[in-house]
Amino acid sequence: MKKILTIQDISCLGKCSVTIALPVISAMGVETVILPTAVLSTHTMFKNFTVRDLTEDLIPITDHWKSEGVHFDAIYTGYLGSMEEIAIAERIFDEFKDDDTLIFIDPVMADNGKLYPAFDMAYAKRNAELCGKADIIVPNITEACFMTDTEYREEYDEAYIRTLLDKLAALGARHTVVTGVSLSAGKTGVYGLDKETGKTFVYQNDRVDAQYHGTGDLFSSVSVGALMRGFSMEEAFAVAADYTADTIRETLKNPDKPWYGVDFEATIPALLDRLKKTEQ
Repeated sequence: MKKILTIQDISCLGKCSVTIALPVISAMGVETVILPTAVLSTHTMFKNFTVRDLTEDLIPITDHWKSEGVHFDAIYTGYLGSMEEIAIAERIFDEFKDDDTLIFIDPVMADNGKLYPAFDMAYAKRNAELCGKADIIVPNITEACFMTDTEYREEYDEAYIRTLLDKLAALGARHTVVTGVSLSAGKTGVYGLDKETGKTFVYQNDRVDAQYHGTGDLFSSVSVGALMRGFSMEEAFAVAADYTADTIRETLKNPDKPWYGVDFEATIPALLDRLKKTEQ
């Protein structure tokens, strides 16, 4: 069984970060090891949430793993809340990456043209340095713009996305996949580049007119899980894009209208069916 380490926070209530990655990747048949950077009572869209920072615990935890000879087939980072946590993630890459270890980075820091309130341009540049150590990075358009000093546009064409991909590839990762790319009305999806071969791929599905917290975490978790199952890049990201859209649609049916996260628990059986069909 493949083994993934995911480094991100735990929001006890809220369906994001580790509370998505752990159940979803585990359900996909991949052992999931967690390194929590902080514990929050809820995610930050709630008011009056509590936070317990765990930064000082990260190195002792990973030192113990090192002494036990632990091997990871993939290391997957999501939201990292500080420069110090980025530096620790780099150290973990250096200490645990073997020839067969995939480094998968989701540089969570911005959306809709704006950085998240806790971050500034210095953080964005530091995240760009971290991405240089990855095999695969999956920024959204906003994150890609901040990391490459590119003007953010609400309206764009394919040439604009190709320019973003080339700039991101220059950071160092072999595979760059920009998410939230819409190349025609009513569609959204991903645009990827393998900088060593120059090969690109595009996947578009129907846009669902709704936004929920944690859908980016869901997309990344399914992507890295599918890659560990042996799926190609194109297959993995198509599965992740479709599953995220289907889960949003399912959540819209919920009469309780759970504004704080998506009902991924209800759609996991469909995800597993899709994996089996794709593998046949």
